[in-house]
Amino acid sequence: MLELKNISYDAEDGKEILQDISLKIDDRFVAITGPNGGGKSTLAKIIAGINRPSAGQIFLDGEDITDLSVTERANRGISYAFQQPVRFKGLRVKDLLALASGRGSGLNDSCEILSEVGLCARDYMDRELNDSLSGGEMKRIEIAMILARGTGLSVFDEPEAGIDLWSFQNLIRVFEKMYQQTRGSILIISHQERILNIADKIVYIKDGRMEQYGSREEILPGLLANTATTCQVLNEKLEVR
Repeated sequence: MLELKNISYDAEDGKEILQDISLKIDDRFVAITGPNGGGKSTLAKIIAGINRPSAGQIFLDGEDITDLSVTERANRGISYAFQQPVRFKGLRVKDLLALASGRGSGLNDSCEILSEVGLCARDYMDRELNDSLSGGEMKRIEIAMILARGTGLSVFDEPEAGIDLWSFQNLIRVFEKMYQQTRGSILIISHQERILNIADKIVYIKDGRMEQYGSREEILPGLLANTATTCQVLNEKLEVR
């Protein structure tokens, strides 16, 4: 279980990005959503250890990990997927999976992991993690890496960012399958209704504050209604012009 207690974060210029966030994450699938610039990605980076909170504490399975580094948190069982996956020239897909699993991955192991994300091992094992791969392919390879790690908490920062519709539809299927099979917790930062629709819990963050936290059934209808109202107002303004 991940627990955040009174987490705040100030940028270098003194601007408050997050203010007094407290929540517990012990469900299989939790989605964090809210307007752009509200602090969602910052919160994900604080959980992963990339950013350090200005105030508050972070606990993983009862252990205070607030002062632990990214590497130490990874060793404790936290995986993190960036909005834009990192490309490593010279590193092949099979090398990445071997590093992630902590053991040498053979063709059979890699084939099974890559098939989980809709990729054929024979086509991708020796591919380099460079610009020859599309955004959708990189996203799925990054997810395969997290599956290979098999950690207790997997954090995804806007996995739909920068990919085409076809890749997004395949990505949703991957997350649906992960939801059915995972033994740990998945935490996803997302605006997408289809991702929110498979979450157990939804966290709504706005202007650095947690405004809502509850089950999908409690939170999602209100979010969709607000979105529809906003779109209607914008359309009316455009018609007036």
